[in-house]
Amino acid sequence: MSDLHGAVDDYLTLRRSLGHKLERHNRLLHDFVEFLHGRETTTITTTLAVEWATMPAEAQPDWWATRLGVVRVFAKHHQATDPATEVPPADVFPAHSRRAEPFIYTDTQIRALLAAADKIHTPLKAATYGTLIGLLAVTGMRVGEAIRLDRTDFDPDSGVLTIRDTKFGKTRRIPLHPSTTDALVAYSQLRDTTLSTKRCEALFVSTVGTRLFYENVHPNFQRLTRDAGITARSERCRPRIHCLRHTFAVVTLTGWYRDGLNIDSRVHLLSTYLGHTEPSSTYWYLEATPELLGFAADRLEAAAGVLS
Repeated sequence: MSDLHGAVDDYLTLRRSLGHKLERHNRLLHDFVEFLHGRETTTITTTLAVEWATMPAEAQPDWWATRLGVVRVFAKHHQATDPATEVPPADVFPAHSRRAEPFIYTDTQIRALLAAADKIHTPLKAATYGTLIGLLAVTGMRVGEAIRLDRTDFDPDSGVLTIRDTKFGKTRRIPLHPSTTDALVAYSQLRDTTLSTKRCEALFVSTVGTRLFYENVHPNFQRLTRDAGITARSERCRPRIHCLRHTFAVVTLTGWYRDGLNIDSRVHLLSTYLGHTEPSSTYWYLEATPELLGFAADRLEAAAGVLS
């Protein structure tokens, strides 16, 4: 291991001791170090950092900014021991202050994604992505939560998933529909049969039997959206895998509105299920989704009519 790889490990250990998760940082920073080695240097420069950050060229600027931001914070830390280190400026890529508009998938589009996954030539990979997409669609889990699941986090007898060490350091249990439980059991059997000589604690695995990485899941999902014929609705409204979570939340809230249920008395249940720290995070969907905003406006107008 090079000194720079060691410096990355020391940096991550320090920041994690302060409570930071840094889930992507380990993979991204070590990838950056390998990139520097390919350029026959161990010195971080702004030019090289930007060159690495803009890979792949077809990615969105937000992703480039994320990659460069990871290097930038490490470079500030590393500069104390290597004064030759350059810290890339914070304004290399234009800032995007507006939150992306959630892409709400229709039932037809979700079925098309599952059909595209089923056409993947490698049976295990097809099953992994089909089951993963299905699970995200019916539970609203975060992608990171799903790929961090271990085998022992799934209890087929009770039909419950245990989500440990979430975004906010909490643990929650998600009850599953029997059909979802059956799908996970079937996937687990195929996984174990296919990888009978390899053992990985992860619930979802790659074709070589290792835990999935988001950096691989993301481009694979993008290919599936293209194969399924799903395109962006606007520059800010693009089909992302995280939008399966948005879709679950919006469909649930919309169903409650259509059924005439009291949202205020139920939203805390959805917040808990999704792993939000407070209901305000769940209420965001009301203002971010035109249909839900319309429902809310109708409800307010009806209440005003009663009071007038």
